[in-house]
Amino acid sequence: MEASAERVGLIGTGLMGTAMARRLLAAGFRVTGYDRDGDRLGASGVEAAESAAAVASGCGVVVLSLPDSRVVEKVLEAMQGHLRPGSLVLDTTTGAPQDAVQFVDRLRPSGTAYLDVTISGSSEQLSRGEALCLAGGEAADFARCESVFKALGGNVVHVGAAGDGARMKLVTNLVLGLNRAALAEGLALAEAMGLDLRRTLTILQQSAAYSRIMDGKGGKMIDRDFTPVARLSQHLKDVNLILQAAEPSGLALPLTETHRRLLEQAESLGLGALDNSAIIEVWKDRTT
Repeated sequence: MEASAERVGLIGTGLMGTAMARRLLAAGFRVTGYDRDGDRLGASGVEAAESAAAVASGCGVVVLSLPDSRVVEKVLEAMQGHLRPGSLVLDTTTGAPQDAVQFVDRLRPSGTAYLDVTISGSSEQLSRGEALCLAGGEAADFARCESVFKALGGNVVHVGAAGDGARMKLVTNLVLGLNRAALAEGLALAEAMGLDLRRTLTILQQSAAYSRIMDGKGGKMIDRDFTPVARLSQHLKDVNLILQAAEPSGLALPLTETHRRLLEQAESLGLGALDNSAIIEVWKDRTT
């Protein structure tokens, strides 16, 4: 797939979708997009289409960057009958793994392939080409998307069959989210004890407690700069998916249950649309 000869469709231009659009355009792809919010679509720099169906009919590869699986289902319904035989749908939405399997079955009769290509990392990391793409689906379909993956940058891993990209994303999000919550609690304790927060963060980054989350979220927590690169409400949605994924096996996830309660409290404080680093405000609320 040559970037100069291929038009890529993009449906959904939120934080992640806009970052993907910019990377694809910078790599030389022509990008046609659709978003219900026309203003947001215009800001992404892509050529606007009037509908999801128009994107499907004009593009051999269609990238989805949507809030959840329910929205993906509606978009796939709108595109059915318009996708070309041999088309590829790359779904970067964080959704339920079983939904990805169903989407494969739905698209197969039309000759369209589907990969669940979840992204581990924030929109900021994706913009820098530092995110990790986790793809589930047929290996041959994965190989056909090499140039698109190269444009997005970062590491791209084919993790297995349909749904495995979503499954792996839930595992990474579980650990990532708990690291972020632990950092927030640690900084809250440091502040309560009168320690200098910037010095505390520097020492944490030099210690065995270090995680990469400190580099991206530590400063935001200290500065109370919650300009979103990944919204808190989206992570709460992911945490609910994580808990649902554990139910069939009867696996208890007590830390994740606690994390959900913290995120729900943060959302009740009106922080859902802010960056997920705003979870630190939960500890501030508990001391006032």
